[in-house]
This record gives sequence, structure tokens and C-alpha cells, in this order.
Amino acid sequence: MRRLGRFFSTLFGMAVLGCTVLAGWALWTGGVFDGAVARELRGSSVYVAPGVELDEAAAERIIGNRRLTVAFLEPGADLREACHSTGNAANGTVLVPLSRAADEYDGYPCTHTTDDLGTGMVIESVIVRGIDQFRDEPLEALKVMAVNYDQLVKAELVPDGARTISPSLPRYLVAAAAIGAVVAGASVLYFGARKAGKLEAGRRESRDAAGDARSLLSASAAVLAQQIIDLDSEYARLSRAVKTGTATSEQRQFLNKYRKLVADYTELLPEITTADGSRTAELAGEVEALIDRGRALARLDRRLRQRAGRSAR
Repeated sequence: MRRLGRFFSTLFGMAVLGCTVLAGWALWTGGVFDGAVARELRGSSVYVAPGVELDEAAAERIIGNRRLTVAFLEPGADLREACHSTGNAANGTVLVPLSRAADEYDGYPCTHTTDDLGTGMVIESVIVRGIDQFRDEPLEALKVMAVNYDQLVKAELVPDGARTISPSLPRYLVAAAAIGAVVAGASVLYFGARKAGKLEAGRRESRDAAGDARSLLSASAAVLAQQIIDLDSEYARLSRAVKTGTATSEQRQFLNKYRKLVADYTELLPEITTADGSRTAELAGEVEALIDRGRALARLDRRLRQRAGRSAR
């Protein structure tokens, strides 16, 4: 017990105690002990009890952002308890707890928009006017209540404006405490880890530079491979010309240079895939030289094709 007392007498212990109290307050005001009706109506306009058939999404669209909440409870449910248990969850709204009876809806007077007894009675009587004829059509009953609500707003019996759902004060305090703790902790860690951060930044810069060089090397190798693929069709055509004895000296020159380019690329390829950082830059230069040779072959290929086209005409 004395250890616990000493702990809470420290600055850290007092901070832990304060955060615990704030967290408990936030849970209580946030509805951790709410029943099913209050828990649903805290963030919604409609509660539908299990076994009650109703399209809840359509019901929400009908009510919109009005300060109107409706609880469709099972037959025989305690409507009075539903009203009193939602004082915080549905605060500022006209609450209508309903359950189906034989030929009508059972309801209970319940509004959380005013403390005036007379005004409350008028609101509670007007809001449910005309809904009993839609006992088997709850969505139609909701439309009637929405119209009644709008009439109450026009009569200035219900405050105008949309319903707003915002976190309770303790949640803001908990968030502020959490942010404060994060800022304080980050400040302490910053001064302790500054040197380590600089070292890591240096290592990361080296890794990034090596990664950029490898990416450049891979991209250059891909360009070279595509050049070889593009020239392969001309190589195949000229190889057939050599076999038939119709190849010119320039065509034979193209074939020799193409074979040399492919051989050099094949020899270099294993190093490209396994090179470390110290060799990457050198390999990139060698690949660029091969690309230049590929471009020269492509120009020679175009000249050969143009001459072949003129001779064909």
C-alpha cells in the first residue's frame, strides 16, 4: 500500500491517476453503461428492436437530420424505461418510443427538447398524431411523424436546426491529455535520439544512393534488352539472306555487330543481377556503351530497310 502511495505521489503516478479518472469519466458519459436503446440512439435516429420488421436505412433517410428519434420496441416493452434511459443519449431530441398493440401503436410521452411541462405535453401529443392508421406500415408512420415534427418547428415549439452528435467533454480531455503526453514524450526522445537519427539518416542516404544507382542500372539493362529484341527480326531476315548467298557486305556487317552485341550483353548480364554498390556505377557505364552500339545498329537497320524498299520498287 505504501508503495502504491509513493507511486501516486510522483509526477508520473499523478498523470496515470488523472488519465485513469478521465478515461472512466469518458466511458461513463460515452454510454458504456447504456442499454440497447440508448446505445443505438446515441449515434442514430432510429432504434429497431430484434423481431421488429423495419428497413432501418430507409427510416433514417425519412428522419434525415431532424431532432427526432424513434424507438420501435417489441410488443409489451417498457416504454417508460426506454424514455428515461435515453435522457443523455437522445438529449435535445423529440423521442418517440413505440410498440405495436392490437389496433394501434402504444406510445409514451417523452421529449428531451424542453423542461416546460405544457410545451412538452403539446409536443408529445402532436408528434404521434395520425400514426395509428399505419400500424402495419412503420415507414409511413415515420413520414407522418416527420410532417408533424416540421409543424412543431414552424410553431416554434421545437428548436429549429439539425441534430448534431459530438463527443462528450471527457473525450476531448482524454484526447488532449494523450496529445500532451505524446508531445512531451516526443520532446524527450528527440534530444536522446538526435545523434542516432543523424547516423541513421547517413546510412539511409547511402542506401538510397545505392538503390537509385541499381534502379538506373536495371532500367538501362531493360532498354538494352528491348533494343536486342527489336533488332532480332532483322537479324533473322539477314541470316536467311546469308544462307542464300544474297547478303551484301553491309548486311554481313550488321550480322557481325549484332552477334557481338548479344554476346557482350550475355556476358554482362550475370554481373548486372549480382553487382554490389561499388560495381554498379561502372556497370551502368558499360551498359550505356552497349546501348549506344544498339542505337548505331538500329540506324544501320533503317538504312538497310530503306535500300531494300527502293530495290523492291
